[in-house]
Amino acid sequence: MRGASRRAAAIAIAGLVALGAAACGSTEQRKNEPRPPTRIVVTGSISPDRVSISPRRFGAGPISLIVANLTDTSQQLTLEATDRTKPDRVRQETAPINPRDTTELRADLRTGRYTVHVTGSGIRAATLRVGRPRPSTQNDLLQP
Repeated sequence: MRGASRRAAAIAIAGLVALGAAACGSTEQRKNEPRPPTRIVVTGSISPDRVSISPRRFGAGPISLIVANLTDTSQQLTLEATDRTKPDRVRQETAPINPRDTTELRADLRTGRYTVHVTGSGIRAATLRVGRPRPSTQNDLLQP
């Protein structure tokens, strides 16, 4: 008799769990937004006379800007949009970069022009031209 009542209790509990799981979730359709483009690596260097960046032209989307400081003093790098009228313009700074060291700055850039410069010391800035958005990686396999 005990075995039959335990079996009945187990079946009842399993049924309640199944009903509870069926009640979870919603019937709303989720908006399927495409993935962003793959992040590209843009490299650069800070020399005693200028900031160099390569490539200088690319499509809009996420980037990783990796810059080496080739000067004998610490430098702080700034990436900013040249169009100062936009309220959501990009302006990002790094921590001071020690001499002979590197840093990474990640940004999601929109179409437009950007400058990459260091604070003070008369080093010429580099200009970036960001074109139309790069394609989505929605249907690409083996993406990070």
